[in-house]
Amino acid sequence: MRFCVLGSGSKGNCTLVESATTTLLIDAGFSGREVSRRLAEIGRRVEGLDAILVSHEHGDHIKGVGILSRRHGLPLHINRPTLLAAADRLGRIAACREFVTGEPFVVGDLQVHPFSVSHDTADPVGFVISDGRCRFGYCTDTGRVTRLIAHHLRSCQGLVLEANHDPGMLMEGPYPPALKQRVRSGQGHLANGDAAELAAELATGALRSLVLAHLSETNNRPELVLQAVRDRLAGSVGVSIAVAGQDAPGRLVDLS
Repeated sequence: MRFCVLGSGSKGNCTLVESATTTLLIDAGFSGREVSRRLAEIGRRVEGLDAILVSHEHGDHIKGVGILSRRHGLPLHINRPTLLAAADRLGRIAACREFVTGEPFVVGDLQVHPFSVSHDTADPVGFVISDGRCRFGYCTDTGRVTRLIAHHLRSCQGLVLEANHDPGMLMEGPYPPALKQRVRSGQGHLANGDAAELAAELATGALRSLVLAHLSETNNRPELVLQAVRDRLAGSVGVSIAVAGQDAPGRLVDLS
């Protein structure tokens, strides 16, 4: 089982997850052409995809979903509230496979468990994906870490986790007060310290590969979030840590 963050940030988010026989995208927040280009950079092709999972309806997660579905016949796995909220921007899609948040479903040889996160959208979710041997977690766009989130991610060997902002940079930065309040609210985005606390908890269990994602270009820097997480993981061994970039794919991580 392998995963790769093709890009993550306020301008677009897209992650590839694959097993021996099944290949998925989680979100497609770039244009269809850009997703194709980034897949090619890691030796993959859109034609090899089996489906797209949609976490929520914000544009930086669904910009390319509709065109990829139509052009390549890709089914979307999406919950009904998100589908209704995103319908105008998705346009016609090849096929829709609605899921219910909290109820697992199967795509090829992968089991997918969508779980609730805390964000200001219709019904936002994270995902835990398993091939029966390894488990991969995806958790971005949440304003807080709930017990439910920690529970679902505890058994994951690989994890893409939001670390959106440094609180000091956010409060001193150029955002208007209302936007600052939205970002730091319980339905906004996860701060570096909160991500570090969760990472430290998970590092005592199955976690082996952590990719920190959805960094704000205005209110964060890679070195800040890396320092926060490494400080909390001091003494933990066997956990690799990387920061996802906005402009290029990261490395393809093999969990097996």
